[in-house]
Amino acid sequence: MGLHVLRSSSPLSSSKTIIFNPTTTPTLTNLLRPPNPIPTSLFKTHFRAFSPKPITTVIPTIGFGGSLQKRERSFRGGIVVAMAAQPAPGSVQKSEQEWRAVLSPEQFRILRQKGTEYPGTGVYDKFFEEGVYNCAGCGTPLYKSTTKFNSGCGWPAFYEGVPGAINSTPDPDGMRVEITCAACGGHLGHVFKGEGFRTPTDERHCVNSISLKFTPANSDPSK
Repeated sequence: MGLHVLRSSSPLSSSKTIIFNPTTTPTLTNLLRPPNPIPTSLFKTHFRAFSPKPITTVIPTIGFGGSLQKRERSFRGGIVVAMAAQPAPGSVQKSEQEWRAVLSPEQFRILRQKGTEYPGTGVYDKFFEEGVYNCAGCGTPLYKSTTKFNSGCGWPAFYEGVPGAINSTPDPDGMRVEITCAACGGHLGHVFKGEGFRTPTDERHCVNSISLKFTPANSDPSK
């Protein structure tokens, strides 16, 4: 394929040379149109792929003992990745050595080894001040003084605990039901039902005094 060369005369110049493609039909407009300017710079657009950032959400789930736990899920390109659950706020987990370091020998025997104090010897057996009874191991509020009553059994008795603060588990022999702190698992005692006490629940939470720590009603709970 060749190029055609046309020469024309102009009043302003002696001659004019125009080169065109033979596949294009020459017209007067094409001949007089100035050539397209040649770009003096070229621009390139660079695209860089970025991997999607994970989006983390917190999904509450119910864990052992009714405590809330957090479960994290990350979304990577539409794929759900389940991550390990973290301990729930307020839950207390310690090794046996750590418990021995913070508890007295008698507290460790009862709270961690499920022992029982002798009846009538506990400091809270005949104690009826206003306030709150907390777990001696972790400080979690367990009982209000308004739920304490004199059962005559030789141990502090309550007809109900703070909602969600206490777990109930049947003993292996099926004879009694053990009650423990929901936050740390410390042994509190046993619960008995249907004994005929004139209380709103007809239950008796028989609790070891040494498993409890009393906070008076007029004290500052933050201290």
